[in-house]
Amino acid sequence: MLGRVNHIALAVPDLAAASASYRDTLGARVSQPQALPDHGVTVVFVELENTKVELLEPLGDASPIAAFLEKNPAGGMHHICYEVADIIAARNRLLASGARVLGNGEPKTGAHGKPVVFLHPKDFFGTLIELEQV
Repeated sequence: MLGRVNHIALAVPDLAAASASYRDTLGARVSQPQALPDHGVTVVFVELENTKVELLEPLGDASPIAAFLEKNPAGGMHHICYEVADIIAARNRLLASGARVLGNGEPKTGAHGKPVVFLHPKDFFGTLIELEQV
């Protein structure tokens, strides 16, 4: 069911500073910021040869990233995103196996314009999992 790792997401308290660090210190290509109001975040992607690193900053007070940063003020790993061929088939298989899909279970449009769902971290050893249809 799982394809390749699409990206690893890091929550950061200051997106501009994190972007500059990846670009200027590590020499990486960094995308322009993109606001995702449906997800409550602003993101940039650090583009690597074999995957991406997504840097997340809260967008608004109700952002789930704001709550994450309250517990982890310096930031840290937020989730890992795996690619799947069929998001609905993957979701249905996971639900049938007892895994919990966050929200109402319906895919939302992610940062790449493709459908995504998130899986409860308690079902996957403390790691929030995002599935993205490719």
